[in-house]
Amino acid sequence: MARLTAAFITLALLTFQTAAAAAQADDWDAVLEKARGQTVFWNAWGGDERINAYIAWVGTRIAEDHGVTLRHVKLTDTAEAVSRVLAEKTAGRDSGGTIDLIWINGENFAAMKDQDLLYGPFVERLPNQALVDFEGKPTTLIDFTVPTEGLEAPWGMAKFNFIYDSARIQAPPQNAAALAVWSAINRGRFTYPAPPDFLGSTFLKQALIELAEDPAVLQAAVPDEATFRSVTTPLWRYLETLHPFMWRDGESFPASGPAQRQLLNDGEIDIALSFHPSEASSLIADGQLPETARVLVFPQGTIGNTHFVAIPYNASNAEGAMVVANFLLSPEAQARKQSSEVWGDDTVLDLDKLTPEQRRLFEALPKGPATLAPDALGPVLPEPHPSWMTKIEAEWLTRYSR
Repeated sequence: MARLTAAFITLALLTFQTAAAAAQADDWDAVLEKARGQTVFWNAWGGDERINAYIAWVGTRIAEDHGVTLRHVKLTDTAEAVSRVLAEKTAGRDSGGTIDLIWINGENFAAMKDQDLLYGPFVERLPNQALVDFEGKPTTLIDFTVPTEGLEAPWGMAKFNFIYDSARIQAPPQNAAALAVWSAINRGRFTYPAPPDFLGSTFLKQALIELAEDPAVLQAAVPDEATFRSVTTPLWRYLETLHPFMWRDGESFPASGPAQRQLLNDGEIDIALSFHPSEASSLIADGQLPETARVLVFPQGTIGNTHFVAIPYNASNAEGAMVVANFLLSPEAQARKQSSEVWGDDTVLDLDKLTPEQRRLFEALPKGPATLAPDALGPVLPEPHPSWMTKIEAEWLTRYSR
């Protein structure tokens, strides 16, 4: 499976590089000219004020440099945007769509790709794509096992991690099984957001990867219902053991990552979930976590992926959307996003491709008290195929939604 995955990534990289070379003749200046004066409606999750503030800053910079107006349409679930584009296609609205850009990855990208709802390929047309570390960060080309094929532009790296209060925990659990034991001893001090919140769903996938007899099966689509039941049985047994010892006896769950982090800040729980290893330092600096908060990654590895922006096939302002996507890949935007004082979202860029002046933007970033060194982040576990996430979320809701 490892050799197959490596070969798949190599093929994807070669295909992308060939397409990018062919696209170099494209007139980016013509894109900029057509984008000027456009208003880009960016549908993006709006549940974190730090991220919302970053998107607002992007809007200011895009307006200054390119005369493009950015409107952040705040979502609670990216599936809302996918459903809207699908409804427009069903109604025959193949141009003049209401969405120009979507913050997307995983199951939503797979759904849009399967139903031909995406514009492009466009990534090879972006000048700043040449700075992306496609080779060293292969999830910039493979999204939850699905090749991106230039249909979505990477703009951030994510790695699942746990934030814990070191004032209360001296020896944090090192895997999912140990977390269940710890929860039994420290009743009510752990919880996770209710799926389909992406952090809650990722916790379920992390546990399944650790518990499955053969986690390699998760790299392909769910073949049938019997296989799904067989592979996920250890997960449901695990949750039945874990839930009674969780916050509120596992009878209710926080609605989102920010809601869970508030519980940690209020001292109601001792462990929360995150997808950004620098996020804890950012939240400490912002007064949203205690100064004793620290980051844990399991030594055997935690799930990692890339998040992207995509353009719907019927976008009214595709040129403006491409200008936004290109700016998101600029060293200026990537360094600001990685700052623990802004967001703490790791860059997709290859720093060796940058000029000395551009590299200094990253070298000057503050190192927060909870930020782990890159070599302390542990192995990256690949995301399962999106079909597993879809079925696991549906099953979880059937079993535990109140």
